Amino acid sequence: MSRADASPPSMRRWSDDRFDAMRRQVLAAWPTGAEVDLDEAAAYHRAQPPGKNTAHVLAQAREQRRTLVQPRAGVAEIEPQIALLSRLRAAGADLLPTTVDSYTRECRYAEAERGLAQSREAGRSMLNGLPAVNHGVRGCRRIADAVDAPLFARTASPDCRLTHEVMYAGGYTSCTAGPVVFSLGYAKDYPLARAIECWQYSYRMMGAYHERGVTLSVEHYLPISTLVPQSMSMACVILDSLIAAAQGVRCISLGIGQQCQLAQDAAALRAYPRLGRHYLDRFGFRDVALSTVMSQWMGGFPPDEGQAFGVICMAALAGYLGGVTYMISKSPHEAFGVPTAEANIHGLTASKMVLRMLADQRLAPIAEIAAEQEIVEAEVRAIVDAALDLGDGDAAAAAVRAVEAGVIDVPFSPHRSNANRALPARDWRGAVRLAEFGNVPIPEPVRAYHREQLARRSAGRAPREPWELLLADVNAIADGVLLPE
Repeated sequence: MSRADASPPSMRRWSDDRFDAMRRQVLAAWPTGAEVDLDEAAAYHRAQPPGKNTAHVLAQAREQRRTLVQPRAGVAEIEPQIALLSRLRAAGADLLPTTVDSYTRECRYAEAERGLAQSREAGRSMLNGLPAVNHGVRGCRRIADAVDAPLFARTASPDCRLTHEVMYAGGYTSCTAGPVVFSLGYAKDYPLARAIECWQYSYRMMGAYHERGVTLSVEHYLPISTLVPQSMSMACVILDSLIAAAQGVRCISLGIGQQCQLAQDAAALRAYPRLGRHYLDRFGFRDVALSTVMSQWMGGFPPDEGQAFGVICMAALAGYLGGVTYMISKSPHEAFGVPTAEANIHGLTASKMVLRMLADQRLAPIAEIAAEQEIVEAEVRAIVDAALDLGDGDAAAAAVRAVEAGVIDVPFSPHRSNANRALPARDWRGAVRLAEFGNVPIPEPVRAYHREQLARRSAGRAPREPWELLLADVNAIADGVLLPE
């Protein structure tokens, strides 16, 4: 959609008539949609202990300055999912995940139904997650009633409307994703404006729960983290958060992915609350509660188990230094495909151990973190402000127009609208900089700093093309180093 030939989306709050009209279509997409009753579901949530609500547990963690940990997990059938979550909870998981399968993420419920039948026949999961829509509200509540911690619906799709309806009505209290971050992170052809509309529906539904006394939460993070500058992912998250808040969402987690450079990761986490608060308050959303979240390294993991544990433990240290509210743990077997329950538990317990050991330590301020925080704040403000200018002050229009203009340019994004002109690389200390800026509006003093730091890495070495440096950096951690020779 170009600016010239189509109207951009608007962040304006939906009317009840618009929401209700779309809701009839959404709930009719699969038979289990008939199980959803928003008023009954809100009453179900209100009857639950506070410790099963994500917003409540995150508020406690922020007050206590404690970092929570959530692993990843999702299988096809209800009882095995309950057993898996019970094991993770016993191992110390503070927040419990349910990864949704790929068919459900693409709204292909008939194929998910076949995969569920094959799983039952095979006696093991033949899907890469839970087909929540097929199980329906009753199936999801079996999970919710069996655990004593908040449940996250971990989805990766530009259209999660029916999945959110079923899982929220089924007792889940948080979801992941967002239209900008997941369109640019996963989608190729799905129009960003359409993704924003689908997510506005989900956000408006969350707002309807809030109006009924139930605060639901959303976690926004860009699922591509390998060498994506933190400022770019943070700008996308802030736009998604403004779009969400406009529809009534009142609990948001601002997320980054670990880049494995301690100062830069910690600085991004420290900058997030102030940046998020600045933009939400600017739009009048002062009652939105903000948390921070970091996903452990989402790039290639080293196959050596000891080295993989090193990456995981470094994430816990970065999270501690950044004061993160919670983190998404990885396993030491990431290099080999979908991890086992045991491997996920090992990643969880390693993360928790590091956090416990750090909890009572009081470190002096670290100058390098403060310097990186100043840089990332300048970058984020420049990108978000330029986007909002393009959108005439509307965050939804800003997202579409900024992507079209290359102001938002996510390296390695599969989305056709993404410019892919910004080219990252690590500098001499392993921090992620931009070797080529494209149309990303980084202030000139900061650009000069990027160039200077990258030049220090290449000093005294044979000249290399930017793409050669990039390729080496992308594979470095899987090869057991941060900076390749």
